[in-house]
Amino acid sequence: MGGTTSQRGDARAHAVLIAADVGGTHARIALIEAGPAGGDFAIVEYRKYACADYPSLAAIIEAFRAEARGGAADRIALAVAGYVIDDAVVNVNLPWPISISNLRASLDIGELAIVNDFEAVAHAIGHVDDSAAVLLSGPSRASLQGPVLVVGPGTGLGAALRIPNGGRPVVLATEAGQATLAPETDIELDVIGELRKTMKRVQVEHVLSGTGLVNLHRAIATLRGVDAQPRTAAAITAAALAQNDPIAIETANVFCGWLGAALGDLALTYGAQGGIYLAGGVLPQMKDLVARSAFVERFLDKGAMREVLARTPVRLVEHAQLGVIGAASWYFARHPIGHIETREQSHA
Repeated sequence: MGGTTSQRGDARAHAVLIAADVGGTHARIALIEAGPAGGDFAIVEYRKYACADYPSLAAIIEAFRAEARGGAADRIALAVAGYVIDDAVVNVNLPWPISISNLRASLDIGELAIVNDFEAVAHAIGHVDDSAAVLLSGPSRASLQGPVLVVGPGTGLGAALRIPNGGRPVVLATEAGQATLAPETDIELDVIGELRKTMKRVQVEHVLSGTGLVNLHRAIATLRGVDAQPRTAAAITAAALAQNDPIAIETANVFCGWLGAALGDLALTYGAQGGIYLAGGVLPQMKDLVARSAFVERFLDKGAMREVLARTPVRLVEHAQLGVIGAASWYFARHPIGHIETREQSHA
């Protein structure tokens, strides 16, 4: 199975690609070499960068080129949160604007190919060994064939759908995180009311993401009359795990239950009977909190559809390199490996 190894691989490898996964908080970048076998590739260098530490995406990629033998790569497959509209990548969570033409000119590369970040993750799911994922709900194997949903709370919330289509699945990027968030419980209704004091419309990712966890903590503290200090998502999670902070504990419980309810809605909306994978940077640190929360019950609590959801496997994927593997898989699916040359070969 290509894309999951960190070995340099065959010395005859003849395609060199930089694959990058860029979110609101981190950019993960890998140097990819493709071997002579069709569909085979290997990660030979991998780095993670804090976006806030760099003035632009071009600066991060140039740093990777300098540090990780990436100078020979003349092609970049970029998985980025958001949509491409004309020359710009539209996303509210990135720390700087991205102009495609400016990025291409700054980097002086032969090709820049861009894919939505969760579309890339959906491509990477074909490289995931389910035994390495944590099963949260449902059977180990889907009892029904159908689309697979990939959802990831990170800085924002990304989602994509992988639809079976013979040997070439179709992947649809979505902006589920931008949809309006539906409350069900009294505390969720109260949180929506509190957040609407500063937001015209409360979107899914305004609560069900890393940024959303911070918003939720602030809202619950206000509702409980507690003067809680601002905290990062990681600090809130740590306090909830330590079981020594009532506001953090309630925040985590509300977050996990609400996520389960929203995920059940998405599963029904997209007909995701082939299974659900939870990725992103927030949940791996919260897996113990998810396990002891109302996540599963809220996911299943959809009336007559409960039995359908009970047959839908829900897994938590912790593979840190999913984004770059997905970007490379997506790129190579569109550019047969045998037809890709290195910079040196193309200039020969």
